[in-house]
Amino acid sequence: MVKRYLSLTSFDEALSLLKSTFPGPGRTEIVPVIRALGRAVAQPVYARYAVPEVNLAAMDGIAVKSRDTIGASEQHPVTLGQAARVNTGNVLPEGFDAVIMIEDTWEVGDKFQIRKSASPWQHVRPAGEDIREGRLVLPKGHVVRAFDIGALATYGITEIESTTAGVGIIPTGSELVPLGVHPRPGQVVESNTIMAQVLLESMGASCTRLPIVRDDPTLIEEALRAAATANDLVIISAGSSAGTRDFTAGAIAAVGELIFHGVAVKPGKPMMLGKISGTPVIGLPGYPLAAQTVLREFAVPLLEHWGLAPFAKHVVRARLATPLASDLGFDEFVPVSVGRIGTRHWGIARSRSAVVQMSTVRSNGYAHIPARIEGYDAEHELDVFLTTDPANIERTLLFSGAIDPVLEELGNLAHDRGLFIHTANAGNTSAILSLKRNACHAAPMSLPAFSLLRENATLFSLLESMDLVFVNIATREQGIVSSKGVSPDTLDTVCWVNSGRDTPARLLFDTLLASHHLSPAQVRGYTTEAATPGAIAAAVQAGQADAGICSEGLATSHGLRFFPLAKEQYELVMRREMLGDPRIISLISLVQGREFKAQLERTGAYHTALTGRIRSLSSDTSDIDIPSSAPPSVIP
Repeated sequence: MVKRYLSLTSFDEALSLLKSTFPGPGRTEIVPVIRALGRAVAQPVYARYAVPEVNLAAMDGIAVKSRDTIGASEQHPVTLGQAARVNTGNVLPEGFDAVIMIEDTWEVGDKFQIRKSASPWQHVRPAGEDIREGRLVLPKGHVVRAFDIGALATYGITEIESTTAGVGIIPTGSELVPLGVHPRPGQVVESNTIMAQVLLESMGASCTRLPIVRDDPTLIEEALRAAATANDLVIISAGSSAGTRDFTAGAIAAVGELIFHGVAVKPGKPMMLGKISGTPVIGLPGYPLAAQTVLREFAVPLLEHWGLAPFAKHVVRARLATPLASDLGFDEFVPVSVGRIGTRHWGIARSRSAVVQMSTVRSNGYAHIPARIEGYDAEHELDVFLTTDPANIERTLLFSGAIDPVLEELGNLAHDRGLFIHTANAGNTSAILSLKRNACHAAPMSLPAFSLLRENATLFSLLESMDLVFVNIATREQGIVSSKGVSPDTLDTVCWVNSGRDTPARLLFDTLLASHHLSPAQVRGYTTEAATPGAIAAAVQAGQADAGICSEGLATSHGLRFFPLAKEQYELVMRREMLGDPRIISLISLVQGREFKAQLERTGAYHTALTGRIRSLSSDTSDIDIPSSAPPSVIP
């Protein structure tokens, strides 16, 4: 029996141990230049010949001997005895050292007359101007770019020697099904090793992904032996935790050496490192975010250490929109969405659940919280490692508040204008504080839930202290979602799933209970909270609860029954100064446009009579003007 997690190896120690124990295979391969994009050059590359190899005309005109043109002027034109007509790219005739553009010459019989002298090598590409034979083109370690390939081809180089490593990737788990198969309950599509293959091949690794191995110690041991014999690195996915069917640690120990099992990293604690016949074996956790973290923070640095193409990392300094807690003693990696507001970059942390892949899909970077830090306060500035092109950060809009699927449709339209909307679900207090800090571009909120904030003097005073505007997205219905049909008369007879505290749906539910003289203690499931409105609909759909509070749109999209309780205005709340931001101007023009309204109306769950209206806190009617049009693209 393999002992698990008696002690955790620190992040720094695990990475150092990985690199020092496995110095690298020194493997290279010959790669045709046409397939060399992104590959690291293993040996210096030299030009096979000079470019150009001879002197060439750089203009259409006549080739001349520069000494024959001395003294030519408007007053004293010179008729050349020796000249040759040339076009751009023609070989310069021997003995000639300059070209005069055709528009600066006159034909006189079969000769040319000029009124301006030519300097030596004027409009000539001399031999070796681009590069001379044997000169260095690419140094060792250079990562080949697209335009490098054009140059390599020009200089007669048809292939390069590139650093590589053979990586065997083993998926394990009896619950796994291959890509393209719709999983039944209890099954999961195998995706971690697909991600690993794509990621490591982008660095130049040669990956072999084995078929799925069932949860059988003997089969796992056989797969490990075969992969270790044929490769320089083995990645084995899942089976690394402490469950009754997690056999990977025991299998590694049986056929080789288990160096450590468990690292002080979140997500990624179950990671393991082993050695089989001198080949390193990295065990990935089964949860997707944990697997991503181990690949990025351990497998990628190992391949970089071996000389493969380094993984591109761009960093921006960003302030946290909200506090970010962390466990002391663990290096934690948190998905983050970053955008520029004014002159500063702000970051909103995403869900840290190791199973929620959409946290990374919907983020554009991640933050590293060192083990010695228990977390950061709001407005703390830290490095964010980008997972997108840095230019996209300038195009990103951050929304923090009550998130509705309608924002996804708005985001699709915004993308055509070069904008990326990143949404983060937040309660009213958190959303308002983000506005107060100027840490988000807008806070999606709903009325009448918003009007209930008037009862909270502190929060409402915060709103009144800011010069805010409200951009109407749609009128929507909030109500009871259920699979069988639930009405307000049966509130205490069914099991509920609730919204988080301080959310509009929670406020509405509490108001509903009070109107029926019910306390939370009388309602089953009141303390069971879902992270988002969509999670409420999903929980009801899955039969985990009988009812919840969400919008009609979510009920419709999940095929559930809906009992309306209240109409509300779903609005983007923002600081008035945002109306001067070209990105916001463009966004509002989309909201006010026909295409967006038509999309809302097609769902049957939204009303658009007020869509696009802009008002202030004290006004119920449109009282604000913005520029009447916005450029189709707001980013150069």
